[in-house]
Amino acid sequence: MLNDIMITRREFTKSLSAAAVLATLNPVLGWASEEVKVSAAAVKIYSECLVLDGNALAWIGSLLGRPNQEEVTKVMRESGVTAVKSTLGGPAGNFEDAVNDIAAAEQLIEKRADLFLHVRTHGDFDRARKERKMGVIYSFESANMLEDKIERIELFRNLGVRVMQLTYNRRTPLGVGCLDGETEGLSELGRNAIAKMNEVGVALDLSHSNTQTTADGIAASIKPPIITHAGCRAVYMHPRNKEDRELKAMADKGGVVGIYMLPYITASPKQPMLDDYMQHLEHALKVCGEDHVGVGTDVPFFRVGESDLEDMKKATEKRKADGIAAPGEDRPTYIPDLNTPRKMEFIADALLKRGHKVGLVEKVLGANFTRAFREIWTA
Repeated sequence: MLNDIMITRREFTKSLSAAAVLATLNPVLGWASEEVKVSAAAVKIYSECLVLDGNALAWIGSLLGRPNQEEVTKVMRESGVTAVKSTLGGPAGNFEDAVNDIAAAEQLIEKRADLFLHVRTHGDFDRARKERKMGVIYSFESANMLEDKIERIELFRNLGVRVMQLTYNRRTPLGVGCLDGETEGLSELGRNAIAKMNEVGVALDLSHSNTQTTADGIAASIKPPIITHAGCRAVYMHPRNKEDRELKAMADKGGVVGIYMLPYITASPKQPMLDDYMQHLEHALKVCGEDHVGVGTDVPFFRVGESDLEDMKKATEKRKADGIAAPGEDRPTYIPDLNTPRKMEFIADALLKRGHKVGLVEKVLGANFTRAFREIWTA
């Protein structure tokens, strides 16, 4: 296969819209003045280890509607990604929305059994790798579909959902989201929800919770809590990023944090780049240790092009109108020099170039998350 992965300025520029977008993004185009190469050592590691993205391909059932299925298949097979956690039900979906999304995902996996595998147990990760399929972990980023009915946790678990959050950006009956202040935390109903998750084998994800709910959730869980996609407040202060003390407490309980690729890792108007991303990743490694850090990209899986940039702008406008947009949602939600389905291969290369050992790279690429899921999902 490929010995090197290269992205050129011409290739990147072709993917952008015309003058307006180029003017907006012009400050971040300088990286592509030369070809960017991934080392043979990184390619080898990436091809030989299990690669897991802690947050990607939301509403995965919608892939059936993409017009060019041959291209989708090609990109998926060549991505090198073993498994992804996919969000179903959206940031504010109700019970019916969640069930419909699960049904769509099931339909996709049934029709494209050659390409996808529903991950229900830890053993499915190895199975996906051996069968050269992409494993899909069903997850919720919202608690709206639960309402105040804790028994729905087990119901959705039986439908294949393996990761759940207590909140999105706003308050729920279970806890407080990151946009609703830092002082109030986990409710009694939230404690009961965590107990039920621990009991039935659903991973507690605290990515969007505020500081107090994050701290309370970590303390309340007897299974490893996870933060599938976030950044580090010590590197850049933002409500979606996490304090060192919470990161350390999570790691002390065996959890894993996935560092995301959203604009929230830098101050506006700077578009974040690979170097900015690595500051957060390496800080998390310093605070949590090499056994407790992974990647949860939370950005488009496929290459971002002209129409995607326009779609991102429309989505941001809607999120602002809905009152769920976070500060800093004024830039495209991707990292230009990681604009490839093989973006985690670039992370592997960056870690190697910074002197990290092969074992650490393998853990960050997927081994840490799969270890945590084994501990959480086992009754």
